[in-house]
Amino acid sequence: MAKTAPKRRARPEPSAPPASEGKRRTNPRGRAKEAPRAKEARPKSGAEHADLDRETFDQLETEVRNELLAAQLALVEKKPKAVLVLVNGLAGAGRGETVNLLGEWMDPRHVRTFAYGAPIEEENEHPFSFRFFRDLPRRGQVGFYFSSWYEELIAAASKGKKVDVSRVLGLEATLADNGVHLVKLFFDLDKKAQKKRFRELEGDKDTRWRVTSDDWEANRRHAEIHRGAMSVLRATSTPKAPWQIIDGARPRAASLECGRALTAAIRATLEPSRAAEGKGTTKSTPKLVLPAPLTKRRLAPATRIEDLAYGEVLDDDTYGKRLERAQRRLALLTRHKRFPKHGAAVVLEGMDAAGKGGAIRRITRALDARTYEVVPIAAPTEEERLYPYLWRFFRKLPRHGRFSIFDRSWYGRVLVERVEGFATPDEIARAYGEIVRFEDDVRAHGVAVVKVWLAIEKDEQLRRFKERQELLHKRFKITHEDFRNRERWDAYVGAANDMFERTSTHEAPWYVIPANDKRYTRVAVLEHLGDRLEALLSGDA
Repeated sequence: MAKTAPKRRARPEPSAPPASEGKRRTNPRGRAKEAPRAKEARPKSGAEHADLDRETFDQLETEVRNELLAAQLALVEKKPKAVLVLVNGLAGAGRGETVNLLGEWMDPRHVRTFAYGAPIEEENEHPFSFRFFRDLPRRGQVGFYFSSWYEELIAAASKGKKVDVSRVLGLEATLADNGVHLVKLFFDLDKKAQKKRFRELEGDKDTRWRVTSDDWEANRRHAEIHRGAMSVLRATSTPKAPWQIIDGARPRAASLECGRALTAAIRATLEPSRAAEGKGTTKSTPKLVLPAPLTKRRLAPATRIEDLAYGEVLDDDTYGKRLERAQRRLALLTRHKRFPKHGAAVVLEGMDAAGKGGAIRRITRALDARTYEVVPIAAPTEEERLYPYLWRFFRKLPRHGRFSIFDRSWYGRVLVERVEGFATPDEIARAYGEIVRFEDDVRAHGVAVVKVWLAIEKDEQLRRFKERQELLHKRFKITHEDFRNRERWDAYVGAANDMFERTSTHEAPWYVIPANDKRYTRVAVLEHLGDRLEALLSGDA
C-alpha cells in the first residue's frame, strides 16, 4: 500500500475576477491539454482564469497526491525507465511553485531538478547535448529540467528568427528510444494576468526580488514571445513527446493538471513491465532489419575489410623516420593558435590483437600528458545500464584543447553487442542513426571525430595470440574470450562493413588500415590523425 504524503499548506486564495467576467468555466479534473499543431494556441480569456476554490482543491489534492506517490514508488521499485519533465513557459506563470509542490508530493530521494541558463565555461567547451545528457535521471528516477533545450529556440523564434528544430527532435528521439519517458509542459499566461502577477510579487517585500527588468520587458513583448513559443511547440509536439499546455493563471488547477500528467507518464512506463509479468512465454527474437546505408550526400566510402591489400610493410629505417616526422607534426598541431578552440575524439576499433594499444602509445608520446585522456571501453557497469546507451560516452568527451582517445567506443553497440546478442535488433537498427547524430553534435562544437579501424588477417591474429601466450610480459593481454571471438570472425567482419556503410560520413569518415605490419599501422594512424587535425584547424573539416 502506498504511503500518504504529509499534508501541505494550502495555496493562498486567488483574487476573485470582476463580476463583469460573466459565468466561470472551471476544470476541476485538471486535464492537461496537448499543444495544437495546426492552429496557434491563444491565451485564455478572463472568464477561464477562475481557479478552483480552496475546498475543492483540498479534496482533489489528496487523491492526486496519493496516486502520484504510489506511481513513483512503483517506478523506483521496477526501474523500467526514467521520467524527464521539461518545464518551460512564460515568466510569472508559476513553474517553480508548481514543481515545488510536485516535489512535496513525491519521495525527494528519487527526484532530480536542474535549471538551465546560459552555458557556463565548461559547458561551452562541450557539445550542445552534453549538459542535458550529463544531468539525466537514471531509470527509476524523475527529473525536472527548467527551461531545458527549448529556451534558446523560443527566444530566437520570438525575435522572428528562423529556428531549426531538427537537433532537439533528434535528441528527444534518442532519449525516448533509450529508456527516458519525456513529459513536456508549457506554462501559459496572458499579458494581463502576467502583469497582475508581477505587481503582486512586487507588492510584497519578501518576493519583490523575483521581478526583474527582464520580466517587465517580457511583458511588454508578450505577443511576440507567445507567438514564437507557440510556433516552436507546434513544430516539436510529437506522438512520443507531445506538449501539454498548462494555464498558469489558475495555480491550483495547474498543480492538479501537472500531477495527473506526471502520474499518467509514470504509469505509461510501467505498462510494458506489467504486461511482461502476465505472460508465461517469451517471444522469439525478431530478425535484425538494418537501416539503409547513408546517402551519397553524406557517405564517405570506406574500404570493405575483405578488399584490403595487406602488403604494406616498413623497414626499421623508414619506420623510424616517418614515425618521428608524424609525431613532431602532431605535437606542433596541438600547439597551433586555433587548437584551444577545438579538440579531438580519436576512436580506435578493430579485431583483437590488431595493435590498438601500440598505436595509442605512439600518439600519446607526441602529446602533453596534461592534454589527453585514454578511455578504455569495456562492458557497461550496472550503474551505466540505468542510463541511455550514449550517456557514458558523453561524460568522456574532450573539452576544447584536449584529446580523448577511445580504445573501443560507442560502436560496441553495432559490433560486439550485435554479434553477441547483447542488444535487441531494434536497439541495433536505431544505433546507426543515433551515433551519426551524436557525432554531428560533437563535430559541430569544433571537435574532430577521428575514426580508425585496424584490420588484420585471421592467420596473423592467431600468430599474435600465440606470441602473447609465450611471452610473460604479454600474457595478460590474452584470454579465452579472444579465442572464442575468433569463431565469430565472419560475423564481426560483416558487422564492421555494415557499420562503415551507415556511419562513415564526410565529416567523420572511417579510415580502414591494413594492420598486419605493426610499424606501418602506427605510422598510418599518426599520419591520418595529423591530416584530420590539419584540415580542422585550416577550416576544411
